Amino acid sequence: MNSRNAAATRQRILEHAQRQFAQHGYAAITVKGVADAAGVSPNLITRYFGGKDGLFLAATRVEIPVSTSFDGDRSALGSRLAASIVQRWFGAPGEDPLLVLQRASGERPQAAEALAAFLDTHSLEPLHRYLRDSGLDDADARSRAAAIDAFVLGVSTRRRVLRSELGDPADLEAWLSATIQRLADG
Repeated sequence: MNSRNAAATRQRILEHAQRQFAQHGYAAITVKGVADAAGVSPNLITRYFGGKDGLFLAATRVEIPVSTSFDGDRSALGSRLAASIVQRWFGAPGEDPLLVLQRASGERPQAAEALAAFLDTHSLEPLHRYLRDSGLDDADARSRAAAIDAFVLGVSTRRRVLRSELGDPADLEAWLSATIQRLADG
């Protein structure tokens, strides 16, 4: 197998794994089920990922481009964050690695640890720095960042993990924007 085919096969396996983990959680997914969906032998999953745990970790690598939400004045932070959140939630339903981690965090301690570490590094701390750099004292910036982080995680859990209706994207964005802005403004 040449390296181009190997890379494409690995990517196809990851896409099917992300979809299945997002829809069904960790426990319900089998290596054979992912392999069958991807049209490959289960041995390839073992070769590329070392088994189900390695596949899960690869499928839940998360990236959030939060830095663009922090470009600009604090008075519009809520609208920038809300637009980014709604785009993510409606952009690729069922395949968001962050959703996979959220759903699996109740089943797998490693997933809960990975989710917490990810949110601390890519959400809470950058938000804290942004608020501090926008003129708030450190303690106030930290508490406002923690409130925004908890609010967004709570809404995400309620509407995505517990599978409540997300609602109209524009209405959701307006509500998130106003609420995040109130939290940012104190």
